[in-house]
Amino acid sequence: MRRRTHSATKYESRAEAPGNARNVGLARRVGLARAISKLGYCSRSRAAELIAAGRVRLNDVVRRNAEAPVRLEQDKIEVDGREIRAAEKSYWMLNKPRGVVTTASDEKERETIYDFMGERGGWLAPVGRLDKASEGLLLLTNDSEWAARVLDPGGHVTKTYHVQISALAEEALLQGLRRGVREGTDFLRVERVHELRRGERNSWLEIVLREGKNRQIRRMLEALGVEVLRLVRVAIGALELGDLAKGESRKLSAAEKAAVESWKRTQ
Repeated sequence: MRRRTHSATKYESRAEAPGNARNVGLARRVGLARAISKLGYCSRSRAAELIAAGRVRLNDVVRRNAEAPVRLEQDKIEVDGREIRAAEKSYWMLNKPRGVVTTASDEKERETIYDFMGERGGWLAPVGRLDKASEGLLLLTNDSEWAARVLDPGGHVTKTYHVQISALAEEALLQGLRRGVREGTDFLRVERVHELRRGERNSWLEIVLREGKNRQIRRMLEALGVEVLRLVRVAIGALELGDLAKGESRKLSAAEKAAVESWKRTQ
């Protein structure tokens, strides 16, 4: 299976405005690699490689310093002799399979999310992450402003997970998740939790998070002495994974994109 050469970069929480290299409405200076990323051309790490290779010109001068200051509202950036202009905004959802890493350049040659995205006409970055053992709904976009709003804890966009655990979900466990646990320097708690169904030795839970910290659900359950068998993200805000097949991806409709953003205003 062919590997993509660009690198995925998780978006930062600062809102970033669209535009081209001459008119993006940001007054402050940013580094050259970051400027290229902000314009949606490629990831910051890939931009740094292009700069080091001498393929990037800033105001008609070749620059090899990834941190060279750029005034996005004024300066001209070219890659391989072509001026960069902001790419058309694109929004995708992927049903990430288990065992796939949320990156594009993996030194261990593991399957990545980009092995399932095919050619999408430009660079897309994941909106947040799912760890290798987790599966389900993952958003990708080249719109860093939208991604920042989705990821911003103050935006209160919920993430919903179905979690199979290696125990029967007694009320004490559910209450422990609701109260929260101290794990390292983090205090971790769920927004909501209830049991979906149970077998003889295990249960499926539905867990809703407001602010998802790194491996939060796994860390909480481990602290409570419970092993996670499967973890599937089934919704982000009002956007549901639905019947999208494992390993498949598709573009979001305007209504679906709006559903993610509007969810926080209705909760």
